[in-house]
Amino acid sequence: MQQAFERAAQLTRLHALIVARDGDIQAERRFSGPPLDVPVNVKSVSKSIVSALVGIAIGEGKLHGVEQAIAPFFPELRRRTADPRLARVSIGDLLTMRSGLVRTSGEGYGPWVRSRSWIGHILLSPMIAEPGELMIYSTGNSHLLSAILTRATRSDTHRFAQEKLARPLGIELPRWERDPEGIYLGGNQMRLSPRALVRFGELYRNEGRHGARQVVPAWWVRESLVPRTRSVFSGQLYGYGWFLAELASRPLFYAWGYGGQFIFVVPSLALTVVTTSETSGPRDMEHLLAVQALLRDYVIPAAVAADG
Repeated sequence: MQQAFERAAQLTRLHALIVARDGDIQAERRFSGPPLDVPVNVKSVSKSIVSALVGIAIGEGKLHGVEQAIAPFFPELRRRTADPRLARVSIGDLLTMRSGLVRTSGEGYGPWVRSRSWIGHILLSPMIAEPGELMIYSTGNSHLLSAILTRATRSDTHRFAQEKLARPLGIELPRWERDPEGIYLGGNQMRLSPRALVRFGELYRNEGRHGARQVVPAWWVRESLVPRTRSVFSGQLYGYGWFLAELASRPLFYAWGYGGQFIFVVPSLALTVVTTSETSGPRDMEHLLAVQALLRDYVIPAAVAADG
């Protein structure tokens, strides 16, 4: 594993690397940025967390399931949209980024967060695809899930996440950005420490269990990791808030945040790997590929070698 950390030290944007096996941290290092137990912006890793909250809400009967239509949650806007396809958009479509709703990531992110109503901006804009078809990665999909959680739980997304996820895992989840109507941003800007990300990855590696407690329903974890679509941008398979791939001939799943915030889980090796990186500046594909190469060329081979 020493070679992995030597290579990691050469990645100028990398802030932290943690390698855990069977839930035990084998090696960790902070290269820059805050200490490893201080919450940092994990960007779109937030989407994987929102997916977990949706699964918990379904398990508790607060939501009916992934086939549930989203339009009834927004009756005040449903009557103002001219696109009848909105009635066919489901919770599952939001989770898999196949809603067909206007894209609010990339070039669409700025106009969206500057709008007076983030929910209205999404639901009243013309749809750009049929529901359930093309995967169009969009933070707005996860934000609608945050709004749905707020209405279904009669709480707010932060409070629900604190009660159902952060406290059971023993991690810190500070408040984060909210939209003009008070809905916590779904799918971006959450802050979790690198060590907290390890616990969240381990939660999914253990099918939703943390110690003796079933925090996320096991069936939801399994359903979340079924490949359901493929990104037109990266070519990666996608489930409910998680990407699925293979590196060094090992199947894995991962949460991916802008700039190089990653939780990689390799079940066959009982391996959870977390990286955090610089979030400011333009997207650096070279860095993202280097982080994935770090796992493929160094971390996974080291874990295999350790197993003999």
